Amino acid sequence: MPISSELQETRSKILDFEKRIEDMHLDFQKYCQGLDPKMPQYELLERELLLFSRRKIFDLELSKQLDRILYKFQTRKRIWVRWAEEYQQGVNAKAQEPKNP
Repeated sequence: MPISSELQETRSKILDFEKRIEDMHLDFQKYCQGLDPKMPQYELLERELLLFSRRKIFDLELSKQLDRILYKFQTRKRIWVRWAEEYQQGVNAKAQEPKNP
């Protein structure tokens, strides 16, 4: 039985969100290791996820996948914020250390 184009589009969008969450996780790792100077903008992804989640999804499987992605984002967001805070505290502490002549 062929999947309707709307369901296929919803499925691909959910998979795209999952990929973007994974990419954002890698970007945060690079930022916290000092390899990337600017912090990734997770707020944009969060807004897009919230807007998408307000859509009515009548397919139970896709609805469960979306719930899983939303949970994954919230979990990762907590990790990212903690990493960023720890990194910033480390940078600030390092900047405040007295320099040896």
